[in-house]
Amino acid sequence: MPKVLIVTGDAAEDLEVFYPYQRLLEEGYEVDIAAPAVKKLQFVVHDFVDGFDTYTEKPGHCWPADVAFADVNPADYVALVIPGGRAPEYLRNDPDVQRIVRHFFDADAPVAALCHGPLILGGAGVLQGRTSSAYPALAVDVTTAGGTYVDGADVVDGNLVTGRAWPDHPQWFRPFIDQLRKVAPVA
Repeated sequence: MPKVLIVTGDAAEDLEVFYPYQRLLEEGYEVDIAAPAVKKLQFVVHDFVDGFDTYTEKPGHCWPADVAFADVNPADYVALVIPGGRAPEYLRNDPDVQRIVRHFFDADAPVAALCHGPLILGGAGVLQGRTSSAYPALAVDVTTAGGTYVDGADVVDGNLVTGRAWPDHPQWFRPFIDQLRKVAPVA
């Protein structure tokens, strides 16, 4: 059974981890969650409240990581998913995360990133010359990393599929699943 890797950590957006995790399982893929260490992760819920200039954050669900970044052999996986939340702010600095991300881009394998996930792409140096969506406040981060920011729910640039945040799930994940079915169909 083909395997897909989700790279995340504490303070990842709850919905942005669980939606792709469950959707990939539903498709018949095996899914591993990689984090800085094998432990129970604490996710968060970001929501929009009238009168606030930005999103609010509340505690979300807990979920165990399957593998530590240092132990990931990216060649064991056919695709990569990078959820948002605050986790990408610190994960982008991890040399093993950068190694993992570069592998998928070098292999031209499907990569899906949502919300703050493109911060990791920028940290890995793979946004140069690419078009990417992200949480709108990160437009400057995408362009600073050498990419072109597009405010869209389903921005596709070759193997890369990006979106703005969890409200984009249906639009964002559909083209990623289409790519995945082509390169690694489930028998």
